[in-house]
Amino acid sequence: MKTLPNNLVLRPRFVLKLNLSSSSILNEFEQATSNSINCQRLDMHLYLKIKPKNIHFWSPQLHLEVENINKDNCKIYGVFGPNPSLWTFFMFIHFSVAIAFLVFAVWGYTNWSLNKSYFLQLTSVFFMAVIWVSLYIFGRIGKQKGKPQMKELYSFMQQTINNYSSQKNP
Repeated sequence: MKTLPNNLVLRPRFVLKLNLSSSSILNEFEQATSNSINCQRLDMHLYLKIKPKNIHFWSPQLHLEVENINKDNCKIYGVFGPNPSLWTFFMFIHFSVAIAFLVFAVWGYTNWSLNKSYFLQLTSVFFMAVIWVSLYIFGRIGKQKGKPQMKELYSFMQQTINNYSSQKNP
């Protein structure tokens, strides 16, 4: 199996160019079955998700967008990510920490320029930076825990495409 090249990001992406029509690929994914993976289609988008019996907090999903190039060729854009509600919550916490960081920084600068004590604000700015780094590390740990299921989703995608290719060109 081809390894995913971008190890530093929380949401790995990839692009595949196929010599197959987009409608045939979309139909093949709709009909594909697996014991541990659900496939849902919405227009030109496919969502590969782990079935509820195997899901855990860090379970990823694979979002595929199929783009039609011409009658016989298409591109698939893939993005791995966590459950959308988990991702939204995670981003909410990130933005909350960022806003708190800015508030404490401005408050501390104001106190400094007025020659008042700014120890509390400086401590809070440092604490927000520590929380920010902790959130990043927490996300990286979660990605590691979800990596086996990411590989499973990627293998299922490759297998479905290869099955269709071999049926089309025996």
